[in-house]
Amino acid sequence: MKLVIVTAVEEFQKDVLKLFKMAHIDNFSSSDIDGYKNGSSILMASNWFSGVKGGNESSIFFSFTEEENIDALFSLIKEFNNNLEANNPLKAIVVPIEKFI
Repeated sequence: MKLVIVTAVEEFQKDVLKLFKMAHIDNFSSSDIDGYKNGSSILMASNWFSGVKGGNESSIFFSFTEEENIDALFSLIKEFNNNLEANNPLKAIVVPIEKFI
């Protein structure tokens, strides 16, 4: 069993759900997050009291699943990113699990 984590901008939320289903990952969790790119202290300082939100609305998905499902998911994500015209590819990582109950 391993932990797979996928991040995506809000625009691709439904696509990630489809990819999870195609990879037979039926049990997972998700959360809304703010994603940032190239944040510098100057940019952050200029928005210190600003009412403007600095990050991009994004989502994080994670699941404890079997390696074969993760392999399928990674293949699907690679294909998705190769056909992507935007500059916000899906990102995914795998974390091994040493113990679980």
